[in-house]
Amino acid sequence: MIDPKLLQILRCPIEGNPLKVADPEMLERVRLAIEQGTARDRLDQRVHQDIDGGLINQSGTWIYPIRGEIPTLVADEAIRLEIKET
Repeated sequence: MIDPKLLQILRCPIEGNPLKVADPEMLERVRLAIEQGTARDRLDQRVHQDIDGGLINQSGTWIYPIRGEIPTLVADEAIRLEIKET
């Protein structure tokens, strides 16, 4: 979905670190959270629009949505990922 050359230059607007493509399992979890109304962005607003893919920051705390093959690298639109302690 994302050109590997483009992925090499994309950076997290919050941390400035490289991003990685979200795996199918992570995408399914985020999509389910959106459907259930529990997905929140950086402004703590509910995320209503489904995603086609996503880019995750290095710390694994945010996913930047990809919709219509276009990554959204706006910090306030990043979707919070739940950190589960094991």
